[in-house]
Amino acid sequence: MSDEVVIVAARRSPVTTRGRALAALRVEQLAAPVVRAAVADAEAVLGGTVPVADVVLGNCMGPGGNPARVTALAAGLGAEVTGATVDRQCGSGLAAILDATAAIGAGDGRARIAGGVESASTAPVRTLDGMPYDRAPFAPEGWPDPDMLRAADDLAARDGIARPRQDAHAARSHRRARAARDAGRFTAELVPLGGVTADDAVGRAEPLLPRLVPTLPGGSVTAGTATRISDGAAAVVLLPARAVGSARGLAVRGHAVVGCDPALPGIGAAPAVRAALDRAGADTRDIAAFEIVEAFAAQSLAVLDRLGLAEDDPRVCADGGALALGHPWGASGAVAVVRLFSRLVRGGAPAGTLGVAAASVGGGMGVAALLEVVG
Repeated sequence: MSDEVVIVAARRSPVTTRGRALAALRVEQLAAPVVRAAVADAEAVLGGTVPVADVVLGNCMGPGGNPARVTALAAGLGAEVTGATVDRQCGSGLAAILDATAAIGAGDGRARIAGGVESASTAPVRTLDGMPYDRAPFAPEGWPDPDMLRAADDLAARDGIARPRQDAHAARSHRRARAARDAGRFTAELVPLGGVTADDAVGRAEPLLPRLVPTLPGGSVTAGTATRISDGAAAVVLLPARAVGSARGLAVRGHAVVGCDPALPGIGAAPAVRAALDRAGADTRDIAAFEIVEAFAAQSLAVLDRLGLAEDDPRVCADGGALALGHPWGASGAVAVVRLFSRLVRGGAPAGTLGVAAASVGGGMGVAALLEVVG
């Protein structure tokens, strides 16, 4: 890239379970307050107005009509600020950040806001020939196209990831998230919405894990080892390094989007992380913090195994992951970046510290970014 790109602000909404506290809010009502908060943070850091060129948001199941543009207008950024909506399914929020990075890196020095939003609660019912259906296909006829639950169960069976190991991984995510919440480590990144000030799923499933029945006959994945379908939004502000000066932030050092077998989409984050690190000349041993979206415990463990990371590695989702916080599909990849920003920038990590955000994607893909503390 011709210009180094730096994230100078990062915010998210509380993540709440579909049908609960944020169920009445449309996508722009979730995202616009988060966008405004991120812009305000950036202006406070830089000491002046931050002109925004574009808002790029990931979204999977929303109403159409370009939610990013609707959000830009709802956030009061002005009619001249454009919007683009990205769909890479569970990797959409991170993919949107990478698209914004590429635009700045190509020479456009104006700020971008990027992230993701999902309101599973208000997602429209989709129909085909007058009949409703749960999801669009992730692959065409002739290719494997498993439901994500089936894909997770198949991956658990293929890799020999037993039920106790999955339960332990989910319990660990809840314990870490509860400790982070109680210590106030989420407070600075959260934007309260509609009176909601905290994620609603943390700790709820942990005591139930051993008693839950597998969701599919003969399978091992349960409701407790699958993340909750959720509502939420996340946004970051990106600028070229020359506009940031000595301000602290996260510089984008490498990124990758890869394809993998559609029959095993859950592994996609692993080759994406490897590709991003290879392109930057880095190794997993160099990374201080990983945020890898936990769609299912089996899927998360399969990724860690392929990366050679221990399942209890304190660098991985140190404050809990999506198994505890929830999974607002189009936003989750951006939530991972917000979490890295809190762990590294808000947490006072020294310049040069590296972090990785990644997600596996339905249809057989993976997306990852390598970020470095600067300033």
